[in-house]
Amino acid sequence: MGTPLYDAFSDDYDRFVDWEGRLAYELPFLQAQLEAVRARRVLDVACGTGVHALALAERGYDVVGADVSAGMIARARENAAAAGRDVRFVVAGFGALAGAVEGRFDALLCLGNSLPHVLTAPALAAALDDMAACLRPGGLLFIQNRNFDRVLQERQRWMPPQDHREGEREWVFMRFYDWVSNTRLTFNVVTLYREGADAWQQRVTATELWPLRQGKLIPALAGAGFGTITCWGDMQGAPFDCAESTNLIITARRKKS
Repeated sequence: MGTPLYDAFSDDYDRFVDWEGRLAYELPFLQAQLEAVRARRVLDVACGTGVHALALAERGYDVVGADVSAGMIARARENAAAAGRDVRFVVAGFGALAGAVEGRFDALLCLGNSLPHVLTAPALAAALDDMAACLRPGGLLFIQNRNFDRVLQERQRWMPPQDHREGEREWVFMRFYDWVSNTRLTFNVVTLYREGADAWQQRVTATELWPLRQGKLIPALAGAGFGTITCWGDMQGAPFDCAESTNLIITARRKKS
């Protein structure tokens, strides 16, 4: 999995995300799942700029963050220093996590529609095996993906634009898919930037995604030794409906044997 999009986006990612609103919306459900397995040690994979990891550390969890993008990890370390949090961040992608972190974890998080960056069934199997190797027996795997059953059915292409201002500086972020096939999308990010009345500058970056459906992911999880698999429709714990839900949230437990 390449990183050009995310390395290029690392400086702007925290401008793109409304972290205050997102954390307020997501953390109660996420913490409830962690507390259900008495998790204290958490691995946040595809952690981006580390904001989820730092928020959990602030709440008393022992967190390690990992991401394949060196740019995102650099930004995560800067965020940790600014917050005064001693959180370790490592450059490591799917399939290479167990060799990059020490010990086993009570829970592993894979948030932000990150797993669809794995593009083939063998790579998915390797990624899930690697995640299982990072978890203690009975440990929790928590995945947050878009509901690609709905995306594919409705041929959804555009996502809502986001904007951000800092004094005279202004950013607009637009995201959309190019349809390659039912097993491949190109995910595009257009960043527009200007200062004051200056002309807009633009940057376009893209990466490939595999639009993972529920019916593909559940058997893959079982094949990697996960059980007690539950699907949710959002980060509030709504039931999953493949025709209506915006997200596919999955919790699964690494089997003890």
